[in-house]
Amino acid sequence: MTTFTLADLERIVAERATSTDAKSYTASLYAKGIGKASQKLGEEAVETVIAAVSGDTQGVVSESADLLYHLLVVLGLSGVKLDAVLAELEHRTAQTGLEEKAARG
Repeated sequence: MTTFTLADLERIVAERATSTDAKSYTASLYAKGIGKASQKLGEEAVETVIAAVSGDTQGVVSESADLLYHLLVVLGLSGVKLDAVLAELEHRTAQTGLEEKAARG
């Protein structure tokens, strides 16, 4: 099992966001703003779904990695820390999924 975590990726994304390296994809996404980064997140979500539905296990792995990366870019651009998302997930798992969904109204 790997020791690499989403927190590691969040840190790397934050570091690269301010890079002046013209070859930095992360810096270019940050420069294009939330609209472009959100578009890429949506594309990766669709590609993940397509891989899953078609039974492409390696595709699911690869596209999920892209999806998580782009999610962290969007979170960063939105000023949302991964810890806030994890805290929300922790809160939601304190009850059953159906109870949590009903509580959202």
